[in-house]
Amino acid sequence: MIRTIQRKLKKSRGFTLVELMIVVAIVGILAALAIYGVRKYMANAKTAEAKNSLGQMAKDASNAYNREKMAAGVLAAGASTGIANTLCGSAALTVPTDVAFVAGKKYQSKQSEWDGDSQYAGWACLKFSMAEPQYYMYGYAASGTTGVNGETFTATAKGNLDGDSDFSTFTLGGKIQDNSIAVSPVIAEDKPEE
Repeated sequence: MIRTIQRKLKKSRGFTLVELMIVVAIVGILAALAIYGVRKYMANAKTAEAKNSLGQMAKDASNAYNREKMAAGVLAAGASTGIANTLCGSAALTVPTDVAFVAGKKYQSKQSEWDGDSQYAGWACLKFSMAEPQYYMYGYAASGTTGVNGETFTATAKGNLDGDSDFSTFTLGGKIQDNSIAVSPVIAEDKPEE
């Protein structure tokens, strides 16, 4: 009976220091991997804003090109006017006006920042705006507004998610080809998780 009790005590002594250190090391490795995974997931969620917005800007540029534009005014009886399909002109300003406004933070734009251009140029022509706070500074530029083959537009999103000195840039472009808009199939990314 005493030997049985001694065996039970010997078996129930607990863990050795080596076993505990191995468990702590494994938990540490798993925690490091989890932190990396969560950080990557958060960065991807934030970059989705830029990708979605650039996709919408490209659709808006295509829609603006397909809208018929003609001279304003009353036509005389029996007269006609030319119809043109053109790209929206470049936006006068980026929103926000400086990337420092989105460096490591979000920016809440005013509707007036998106309305500043004319019906033939920039944000007003594209009919693009953002009501929610944004992580990126957006820009739109066009190489011409006559509607001829070869003219291009470029939509950009520039940001700095972690607030350091490196910036991320997303770019999506389009071009008039055969009297229609062809948009790049992918968004060019430079340092997307910065």
